[in-house]
Amino acid sequence: MTKPVRKHQSSDQENRSSVQRETVGSAVVSFNEEKNLQPCLESAKWMDEIVVVDSFSTDRTIDIARKYTDKIFQRPWRGFGDQKNFAMDQVSTEWVFILDSDERISVELQAEIETVLSARSTDDPVAYYVPRHNYYFGSLVLHAGCYPDYQLRLFRRGIGHLDDAEPHNKFIFTGDSAYLSCPLIHHTRPTLQNYLEKFSNFTTMAAQDRAKTKGYVRSTDLLFRPVFTFLKYFLVRQGYRDGMSGFLVSALASMYTFVKYAKVWHMKQYESYGSLQEKK
Repeated sequence: MTKPVRKHQSSDQENRSSVQRETVGSAVVSFNEEKNLQPCLESAKWMDEIVVVDSFSTDRTIDIARKYTDKIFQRPWRGFGDQKNFAMDQVSTEWVFILDSDERISVELQAEIETVLSARSTDDPVAYYVPRHNYYFGSLVLHAGCYPDYQLRLFRRGIGHLDDAEPHNKFIFTGDSAYLSCPLIHHTRPTLQNYLEKFSNFTTMAAQDRAKTKGYVRSTDLLFRPVFTFLKYFLVRQGYRDGMSGFLVSALASMYTFVKYAKVWHMKQYESYGSLQEKK
């Protein structure tokens, strides 16, 4: 199933309109994303299909989505992996691109995607990692482990799925992969308030995942792991080169580590208390 690349406004894109490429669709999950969704979907409207899976938003998210697609699904939230896997399964094109609501596909990345999906051979990669430009508090952060931040986002439909490691799932697939060079734009945390609003939920998910393999938490975990995290981000990964933004990213990563392990400790305490109660 191939179709001509759609015509766009620029002359370069118009010159490519006669080139045949395989079809590609975008899978987006959302919940109360009225501030982000329009520029996100605007950047993906050149694709052959857009699928939006929403968790019963109470703002204008659905109204915005309807301007770009009629393939909108609403279902309860069961985690990032489960929700995105469902979204991927609804895409009918040959290729799938996972796109978060706070991300934008740049014109350069669009051109690169269209190029790799054109004139393909049977031994070409079936999945592609995409670098990201991560913006924290309005500033592009290129150090502190924030770049290239490769994410597997473009892949042939049906080759794999996301695992259940929350909140940062891994795509499990079979076949060869390659790396694209043009970055995806990621407005990860526009304000400190936005970061803190999501902080509790993300650290809880991370703690639940860590608790699966962490038997118990020592005081040294709470004391040294946050310090090591800050030093890794700020010095080893050169977060200092991004000024105050790099310092904040490093400090918040340290705080994230502390709270995650504190929550793991708390979960283990409840498990121990429950075991004692059962024995009585």
